[in-house]
Amino acid sequence: MSWFIANTDKDVKEMLKIIGAKTIDDLFSDIKPRHEIKSFDLEEGRSEFEVIEHIRQIAKNNASDLVSFLGAGLYDHYVPAAVSSLMSRGEFYTAYTPYQPECSQGTLQSLFEFQSMICALTDMDIANASLYDGGTALYEAMMMAIRVTGRKKIVMDGGVSPIYRKIIKTYTSNLDIEFQETPVVHGQSDRKQIEKVIDKQTAAIILQNPNFFGAVDDHSDVVEKAHSQGVLVIESVYPISLGVLKTPGEMGADIVTGEGQSLGLSLNFGGPYLGFMATKKKYVRKMPGRIVGQTQDLNGKRCFVNTLQAREQHIRREKATSNICTNVALCAIQSAVYMSLLGRQGLKELAQLNLDKAEFARQELEKIKGVEVKRSSPTFNEFTVCLPKDAQEVIDAMVVKGFAAGFPLARYYPNMEKYLLIAITEKRTRQEICDYVKALEDVLWN
Repeated sequence: MSWFIANTDKDVKEMLKIIGAKTIDDLFSDIKPRHEIKSFDLEEGRSEFEVIEHIRQIAKNNASDLVSFLGAGLYDHYVPAAVSSLMSRGEFYTAYTPYQPECSQGTLQSLFEFQSMICALTDMDIANASLYDGGTALYEAMMMAIRVTGRKKIVMDGGVSPIYRKIIKTYTSNLDIEFQETPVVHGQSDRKQIEKVIDKQTAAIILQNPNFFGAVDDHSDVVEKAHSQGVLVIESVYPISLGVLKTPGEMGADIVTGEGQSLGLSLNFGGPYLGFMATKKKYVRKMPGRIVGQTQDLNGKRCFVNTLQAREQHIRREKATSNICTNVALCAIQSAVYMSLLGRQGLKELAQLNLDKAEFARQELEKIKGVEVKRSSPTFNEFTVCLPKDAQEVIDAMVVKGFAAGFPLARYYPNMEKYLLIAITEKRTRQEICDYVKALEDVLWN
């Protein structure tokens, strides 16, 4: 905002001329009128007691006691008490950026362990020490693929979260990148359409498994076809599902990303969350963000350092590997604690529990007249149903009965007003599922 420090009107005009703007207001033209601040007049200050009471009253508007069947990328999983207990220890309140390894070994080792767990989870070679969230991690993976291939065309599967797609379109609005989207057919990626659009100009195809509709797909054949054209495959995954599903590494994916909220992070009214990324070893030098490596000190002892991250990338603008200069280290450590507590077998049992409870819910929902559970594709713990009424109206009515009923697909997909996306986690008891089904039946038919 160089105009803040301009000394004269002449300086301001010259600066505006250089950047191609006629007035200062042009600098803010992207801000919609409804978001503009009309006045900076503030009401008279309040005491500490009054402010706390005011916030309490506002908080009462949050219906936080609802039984949640809401997913769409963020899930109401159980977080063991040991996770928050360990994360509350003072040892984790360390330096923000561990550039000095001699005084940051604890932070560095915990992040190295997190990376190792993500590699084991995804069946990939290398992982970084986390990114901000699942959406920005997917954007960074796309930019990484462009750097690797030198191409500017991206194919995006229609089953990729529309929230993630919006993030990517926002980040790339001023970049010279060509996007093509392929449809979903009965929950699965459209192989014929994908084959038509990928070519020698395509940098990557972006896939998601399970996709936004909850459908599970084995993309091994898509990967093979993409690789025959020199196209990289980016797979966005739901980490808990990998306890039972084929891993992206087994499918041959080149870059894997995901939202790590389900790995020990509470919903927290929207954050902070955790993005993770893993890739094949041959692409590690194109990977963004912080990477922690293991080495030996002068005495031959095991130690840890930041590695393969050029410090100057922070100031190289468009020439940088990435403008992601940091990570969400505490969230990553929290996920590492969670994965350590579960272990390999625990994760498998957790995933199976989610799968089994979701199948029970599907069977119960199918008993309601007029409710159609979509079964054209296998699913994990999230699935789509078609209702005899508008989904948003049903959701509003279910809130009154104490349930967050699901996600209305019409919010992102036209002509899907009656479709509802429902998620079941291990926290949902048999009684809660049965009560939900009964409440839904009442809303639909009474």
